[in-house]
Amino acid sequence: VQLQASGGGLVQAGGSLRLSCAASGRTFSGYGMGWFRQAPGKEREFVAAINWSGGSTYYADSVTGRFTISRDNAKNTVYLQMNSLKPEDTAVHYCAATNWNIARSRDEYGYWGQGTLVTVSS
Repeated sequence: VQLQASGGGLVQAGGSLRLSCAASGRTFSGYGMGWFRQAPGKEREFVAAINWSGGSTYYADSVTGRFTISRDNAKNTVYLQMNSLKPEDTAVHYCAATNWNIARSRDEYGYWGQGTLVTVSS
C-alpha cells in the first residue's frame, strides 16, 4: 500500500488542523492505520491509531482529548483532526499502515507515507 499525507501547515497555538492520508494499492480496509510524529532532534513517536473498521482507537496521552483519528474506507483515507494545538505539537507527522488490527509501536507498521509538517506558533 502507498500512503500520501497532506494537510500540514502553520497555525497559531489553540488552532486546529486536519491531516489526511490517502492510500492506494492493496485493499485499504485490510489495514490498521496510525499517525506518528517526529520533532527535530527527537525520536518518532506514536500519536494515534485506528483499526480496520474504525471501531477501535488508541491515542498517546499527550494528545488525548485534543486529537481524533478517523477513517473513510470508501475514500481510502485516514484523518487526524487536531484541535487546541500547542507549540509542542510541532513536528513532521507521518501516517502508517500495519497488518495488525491496531498497533501503537512503530515497529509494527510496515508502510509509511512521506510526512507532512505541522508548525504551531506560540
